[in-house]
Amino acid sequence: MSNTLDHKKLDRLAEVAVRTGVNLAKGQELVITAPIEALPLVRLIAEHAYKAGAALVTPIFSDGQITKARYEHGDEESFDVAAAWLFKAMGEAFSNGAARMAISGEDPMLLSEQDPAKVARVSKATSIAGKPAMKPIVGFEVNWNIVAYPTTGWAAKVFPDLPIDEAQAKLLDAIYAASRIDGDDPVANWAHHTNELKKRVTWLNGQKFDALQYTGPGTDLRLGLAEGHIWKGGASPALNGIICQPNIPTEEVFTCPHAYKVDGWVSATKPLAHQGTVIENIAVRFQAGKIVEATATKGQDVLRALLNTDEGASRIGEVALVPHSSPISQSGVLFYNTLFDENASCHIALGQSYADTVEGGAVFLPEELQQKGANQSLIHVDWMIGSQSMNIDGITLQGTVVPVMRAGEWAF
Repeated sequence: MSNTLDHKKLDRLAEVAVRTGVNLAKGQELVITAPIEALPLVRLIAEHAYKAGAALVTPIFSDGQITKARYEHGDEESFDVAAAWLFKAMGEAFSNGAARMAISGEDPMLLSEQDPAKVARVSKATSIAGKPAMKPIVGFEVNWNIVAYPTTGWAAKVFPDLPIDEAQAKLLDAIYAASRIDGDDPVANWAHHTNELKKRVTWLNGQKFDALQYTGPGTDLRLGLAEGHIWKGGASPALNGIICQPNIPTEEVFTCPHAYKVDGWVSATKPLAHQGTVIENIAVRFQAGKIVEATATKGQDVLRALLNTDEGASRIGEVALVPHSSPISQSGVLFYNTLFDENASCHIALGQSYADTVEGGAVFLPEELQQKGANQSLIHVDWMIGSQSMNIDGITLQGTVVPVMRAGEWAF
């Protein structure tokens, strides 16, 4: 655990995570999950949370070496076991009004040498057991937030040619810049940024597109949109009334695709770091919403295992638009972390849709959401498909074609 990271930058990141990210309310509990290496940031978050009037801060830590020990020494049966009791307790906390914060920063290569079948089994078991904790997040019932900490394993992957202390410091600088914390008043920075995102949201919602057409290298895709879909982006009110900024950073506006109305080819423009493996050069073909062909030059077995998690894993639950000129894209840093890389590029997400991206979705039953076209799955995995060569058109119900993006930039 490095002691050389800039304390002032970590402290400001913690303050923004509490004040702008989760926007913790006085008297509210906060549940934090984090890699053990992120303890310095978690401690600072706890300080700012208590300054904001938190009733209780409860951290839950994970450790990469303990995770690897399971794969290297665990019994065969252990790979179908997950801590259901823990997720039930987290779900109960959220039901009682607790806020949720997650610290991202796991080593993207942690499980790269492990059996993909075992990794897939653990992922599926965890997804099933985790439903009580995920339901309030997917339904946006509580205020929640994700921020990042530059762990050693992650830093070594992003900046492999630097000594580890320098790599961590450089990754913190990249996180800091991407998270819009530069300047005298990062809270005001975020308020301005949210207003800019809302302008995009307002225009897109006014168009009421029936579908989007993507064209670019390796991509010719018609993506239908769910009935009553709502574009969202930036800070939004959770169902508990608290306005929060779920992702720091964020550059996207997003909505709900129609799980059964996606056809054509699409290719990834960035690697996908998933479950300790980096999957490279993904190319898939959709037919009636379902992926019927899938290849990757690296990690193909992990990709295919992911697609076989359940019926909804081979369909998509989110579509997001991000200009190529986003600060994260322009930084030139490949983060190998979806929280950052998805904000450098237009992307789609395999699996579960978000109920609040469908009009009235917060009160709909899963079957009612499915009738609107919203996907249901145990997974939600974003992967990047945008580039400076991507063109996107909106198609109305009447068949009118409206330019949305040209050469990776907004066309309106």
